[in-house]
Amino acid sequence: MAAVNWRTINIDALDPDSPANFDLTSLTPAVAPVSTSDVQSLAGQIRQLLRGGDSEGALRGALENPPYGADERGKEVHLATIIEILQSIRQAEMSPILSRIYQSQGGTEALDVLMKYIYKGMAQSGSTPTAKHITPQATGFSQIHGRGGGEGGSQSMSVLLSWHEKLVEIAGQGCILRVMTDRRTV
Repeated sequence: MAAVNWRTINIDALDPDSPANFDLTSLTPAVAPVSTSDVQSLAGQIRQLLRGGDSEGALRGALENPPYGADERGKEVHLATIIEILQSIRQAEMSPILSRIYQSQGGTEALDVLMKYIYKGMAQSGSTPTAKHITPQATGFSQIHGRGGGEGGSQSMSVLLSWHEKLVEIAGQGCILRVMTDRRTV
């Protein structure tokens, strides 16, 4: 008994209620698989609404059907559709549209989905790995910039930041917290 070093025993392995023994897959909700062709057909329907002048209906349709179970290509198609919708809506129409969506049935969830897409769009417009150049600076730091000055990304980022501001104004900061803790990705 004297040969046992008590400090090396992993007590968590012996406790059934320990977080070390918790199955993490139970935290991720099950999502139905969605094919890329289904996402593309939905994008076509949404663009039809957008061309018809129903930008609020297009935004609702895109937010009510997020393809959580799609592959990366399908998720990229849906992100591009949502960014196209957001860019087509004038700034004066943003708050009224968001207020109507928020007050409707399932509005909180729809705005949470919108916040997910805003964050994903911000992450992508700030960086495209294939189009980056790194310029060493005299300060010792490196400056990263996109090919061609990145003008398209800055316009998209400006639109996304405007939507983010209006969305937090309407839905509150709880929207950000729900997005950060949701394990489903868009």
